[in-house]
Amino acid sequence: MHYLEMKKAIGAGLLSFPVTPFDAQGALDLATYREHVGWLSQFPATALFAAGGTGEFFSLTPAEVVETVRAAKEVAGDTPIIAGCGYGTAMAVELAQACEKAGADGLLLLPQYLIGAEQIGMYERVKAVCDAVDIGVIVYNRDNSILSAETLSKLCDVCPNLVGFKDGHGNIEMVTKVCTTMGDRLSYIGGMPTAEVFAKAYKAAGMTTYSSAIFNFLPQQALEFYDALTRDDHATMDRVTMDFFYPYLDIRNRGRGYAVSIVKAGMRVIGRDTGPVRSPLTDLSVEEHDMLAEVIRKAFGDGALRAA
Repeated sequence: MHYLEMKKAIGAGLLSFPVTPFDAQGALDLATYREHVGWLSQFPATALFAAGGTGEFFSLTPAEVVETVRAAKEVAGDTPIIAGCGYGTAMAVELAQACEKAGADGLLLLPQYLIGAEQIGMYERVKAVCDAVDIGVIVYNRDNSILSAETLSKLCDVCPNLVGFKDGHGNIEMVTKVCTTMGDRLSYIGGMPTAEVFAKAYKAAGMTTYSSAIFNFLPQQALEFYDALTRDDHATMDRVTMDFFYPYLDIRNRGRGYAVSIVKAGMRVIGRDTGPVRSPLTDLSVEEHDMLAEVIRKAFGDGALRAA
């Protein structure tokens, strides 16, 4: 996919990032992954992130990242697949090129490993990745990798295939400055954990879409919430937030790393088990799993517990 097509696609609707299935021994389960991506591709998400944060990019080897991209492309049909990419600059360049060869339609550049860096260093990292591929690149502002509006502006001047900005930092002042400074040069994606609870604030700041984790196990409900956002139907958004998202967050916040673990628990709840999370993450307890099932049932009815 040409990078301008990618830019248009990611700004046109809801995005999501499939979980990465593992078997009981923690090995990559590509058969289940193909089944999951194929199922999600039946719903009108505008793009899917293979091996993103909720896809446990941090737990995958570089070779496994490429395998998931290739497997996703085999079953995604017309749905664009954006590959997770990260680590230090040299590794990110190598992985970006391998994912492009595997068929990725674009890249999501996650933060560098462990260390913080000056703006010039992060500028050089993003530019090196953009220069190494022909497909579109989305930068992800989060944790130890926070690009300023000024740095992004300089990157936009020299990297035509830099097409998207995703924010998981949560600084609305910075988000507003980025969106105002870059205007329609980039597409903007909300990337906070459980992004729906930030959606109204992010829309007001200039972000038109976000990536939904619950789309993994409640795709129809995720799309209905996004539709309410596009229509400024605050009554519907507030009702779903009160009935589902706040109780969901209460469970998610019980353990470190549960932003990922709770999504895989949701897959088990609806009968589409994608296996455990991979170490060092831990799965929800049996009690927490049952709590999640009850939250889904109360908010959306018994039918939501049985995936098609």
